[in-house]
Amino acid sequence: MSDRTTLEQEIAVEQRHLDRVYARLAELRRSAVRAERDGYRLARVGNFGALVERDAMVFHAAQRRHVLDAEHEGLVFGRLDLHDRQVLHVGRLGIRDEDATTLVVDWRAPAAAAFYQATPAQPLGVVRRRMIQSSGERVTRIEDDLLDPGAAPADMTVVGDGALLATLSKATGRGMRDIVATIQREQDEAIRSPGSGVTIVSGGPGTGKTAVALHRAAYLLYSDRSRYAGGGILVVGPSSVFVEYIASVLPSLGEETATLHSLGTLFPGMSATRTDPPEVASVKGSLRMRRVLERAARDAVPDGPAELRLLYRGTLLRLDRRELDGIRDRVLQRGARRNEVRRAGFDGVFAALWAQARRSGIGRLPEQRAFEDEIVDRPEFREFLKAWWPRLHPRHVLGWLARPDRLRRYAGGILANREIRLLAEAYRGLDREGLTIADIALLDELDALLGKPVKPARAKRDPFQLAGGVRELSTHADRQRAAREAARERPEDYRDYAHVVVDESQDVSPMQWRMIGRRGRLASWTVVGDPAQTAWTGDPEELTRARDQALGRRKRQQFTLTTNYRNSAEIFAVAAAEIRRLYPDLPLPRAVRSTGVDPVELVVPPAELETAVVAAATGLLAEVDGTVGVITPVPRRDEVAGWLGGLGASRLQVVTSLEAKGMEYDGVVLVAPGEIRADPGSGVRTLYVALSRATQRLTTIDAAG
Repeated sequence: MSDRTTLEQEIAVEQRHLDRVYARLAELRRSAVRAERDGYRLARVGNFGALVERDAMVFHAAQRRHVLDAEHEGLVFGRLDLHDRQVLHVGRLGIRDEDATTLVVDWRAPAAAAFYQATPAQPLGVVRRRMIQSSGERVTRIEDDLLDPGAAPADMTVVGDGALLATLSKATGRGMRDIVATIQREQDEAIRSPGSGVTIVSGGPGTGKTAVALHRAAYLLYSDRSRYAGGGILVVGPSSVFVEYIASVLPSLGEETATLHSLGTLFPGMSATRTDPPEVASVKGSLRMRRVLERAARDAVPDGPAELRLLYRGTLLRLDRRELDGIRDRVLQRGARRNEVRRAGFDGVFAALWAQARRSGIGRLPEQRAFEDEIVDRPEFREFLKAWWPRLHPRHVLGWLARPDRLRRYAGGILANREIRLLAEAYRGLDREGLTIADIALLDELDALLGKPVKPARAKRDPFQLAGGVRELSTHADRQRAAREAARERPEDYRDYAHVVVDESQDVSPMQWRMIGRRGRLASWTVVGDPAQTAWTGDPEELTRARDQALGRRKRQQFTLTTNYRNSAEIFAVAAAEIRRLYPDLPLPRAVRSTGVDPVELVVPPAELETAVVAAATGLLAEVDGTVGVITPVPRRDEVAGWLGGLGASRLQVVTSLEAKGMEYDGVVLVAPGEIRADPGSGVRTLYVALSRATQRLTTIDAAG
């Protein structure tokens, strides 16, 4: 029997099982649709109880239907043949037939762990591990690993050259590479580590750090849904490009409940994509900025009233700047937060005016309360109070740093003169150019310093209170369920996450660690990164101190990933040579596959750079089936995007060398690598990252001279 016939027969075996799975999936979907339809029919009963029951039925049925629809593509990707001749199929979703027989084991279930953890040295009861690739509902390829040959039955067939390398050679298509089925043991150990404490995962480019972080989020939601879905999981990435890139991954893993944020969107209501030069980002990210912001948060409002003049019963009452500043300073003693003690500031003004009125000998002076009632009714007095002590948004106070005189006053003795000049130049165009990513952490710090304006308490609506004062009949279980749902209504600035995932953690500044830490006070953590890729050019000890403060004293578990699955050996050799400039003895991951295709290195005259970039991008789009990334120095991004606008390729993306962090493409055109390397701070490390984004093809194009 030929190998081809054997392969076809084995594919046919898996196809029969897949047909059975998709038939059952269709039944389950029809059942969900019927339940959804029946729920709507309950509304015809005409009482309020039926409406509540309808909402619950419709919600759960629609949610189930959505999950079934989302997991349709590539539903089954693996098979385990065990010692006892039991066969388990592994997939994105657990499915049983009408007799409760398991058709597919959810990849997160304990029974599926051996699919990722078994090795020839420790087969864990697995004889054969099979990877199943499909398109739509058709099996297109299978690859086997025989892990325990001595236990293999005589009639067991093994096909293929090994699942992992075959899958890694495929094109990624748009979005992140789907690696559910290629997670290896060292990755799986990190994914399934205990949910408590801090899990730290380190590894070089291509080792699957991001995949581990996201699979871990999905695994925790699966293993303890009440805890992690109730409290929520926050995933923080370095950039908006990165967050958009991973946004489809968690749904493909069966989860949609995690909250995704970039460092530029973590503060509510604000968003930033612009980056600072490294030397400016180093100043803004330093913990010393907190002391600068403390001074700003206590200062008088720019262009606010310098004095209060009030005519009362023929006598002029006057508070000058010194007295007003004294009132403000007394109220803000001992860390009081400005927006929260606004009323105390007003009381200080009332008290000062009352004391002055008493000293002035005004005849028939009323009691202090009546005196206050008289003057508070005056529009000009109320306008003074609002102008003197307004409700401040952090964006207002950050804007004060754009005034050089104020910046020098706030930063004097804290920052060096050169650093003050750098900040002054950076904030000169704040109103025109907008915030940078580093500014978002400063806004969050100011928010903590200013506090929230005090608002009157609003009575919570009783979900069982109906129109006309009628209260709906409800059980204790109904009320408990309503209370749980109300507890899950999270505010815009939610800070009580059950788990926080930080990707590309090596680039998180000390001030950004403080920002993330405020949202993870009650959380367990997963922190992934690679110190060799860091863009942080500030004090490393300060960075460690801020990170440790955010993570607290929780128990830490450390995992190191050592295998580069992304890059071919030829591509990673170029990246490795670059990072060796800085770290000659740095342990680097091992690339496990070779394509026989060396990267292309071009040097062209500056006038021909545009033509060369367009030609290289066009060529890679023809050579690879998946995505092509064009990576540029930060200042060149818009220029290069303009060159490539005419290609109109949906598979093409232009990103800066900083935005490329965490990304991967089948083909990469790296523009002006010499300019990236020339940055005196993190240039070599940034170039190392850019060179390691490609899975199949890499072309670098530099301008001569």
